[in-house]
Amino acid sequence: MPDTNTADWRHRVHEIVFEADTPAGRAFDVILLAAIVASVATVMLESVAEIRTSYGSQLLALEWFFTVLFTLEYIARLASVGRPSSYAISFFGVIDLLSILPTYLSVIFAGTQSLLIIRIFRLLRIFRVFKLRHYLSEAQVLEQALRGSRLKITVFLAAVVSISIVAGALMYLIEGPRAGFTSIPRGVYWAVVTMTTVGYGNIAPITPLGQFTASCLMILGYAIIAVPTGIVSVEIAQQMQGHVVSTQACLQCGSEGHAVDAQHCKHCGAHLGDGHYPGASRA
Repeated sequence: MPDTNTADWRHRVHEIVFEADTPAGRAFDVILLAAIVASVATVMLESVAEIRTSYGSQLLALEWFFTVLFTLEYIARLASVGRPSSYAISFFGVIDLLSILPTYLSVIFAGTQSLLIIRIFRLLRIFRVFKLRHYLSEAQVLEQALRGSRLKITVFLAAVVSISIVAGALMYLIEGPRAGFTSIPRGVYWAVVTMTTVGYGNIAPITPLGQFTASCLMILGYAIIAVPTGIVSVEIAQQMQGHVVSTQACLQCGSEGHAVDAQHCKHCGAHLGDGHYPGASRA
């Protein structure tokens, strides 16, 4: 039987750091979002040589301030859920960890603090903070559609890679080094650029046969672009049938995006209940 005081404490912390339904929780999230924006701006400013030269020490101090702040927040999130490991491997759990690691790694590997820009992904919490349930629902539909189409997309990408390798080898044989196709990997690079209709122009066929092959690859590229769009669109249409989610976070793993009438967490199976830890007083 868990200690009542401990359960009460964890419940209060959970309400603040995970929920946005209480004044304290909403205020915490608004302050957190402001801190995220400020920290991302700091990282971006630090990458500008002129600003770094003039205000390098101040920006470094700000980076460490935000890192310590987010570290304490990450620890609070782990401590307030019943299953810390489940939250740690969740999407937001991984993002929260990656948003603080680069600063500590920069002590050993110089320059890794630039990876702190990943903190921008933490702004995705804004949809929960401001009760934008419609956006939460749409985001979950998109996630499920991508999951549902992953096998088809994998097969499709395997076909594209095969075509790129064959086309690259063919152009290496047809054009050769005189046109810039100095190797098969170089030809594969050209094939990818051509099929995706990017067309940098740094390599181009000069023989009639090579130009004909390139034309066929360009036309094929338009068809290739349409295939994944169609696959995902079908999955989205299948998912969008009265799909509404709540903003409640699971007390055990911290997962969100549950259906409004859900009784159990879709990730860890814990009972969502009335939002209280077992053993917590309900004054």
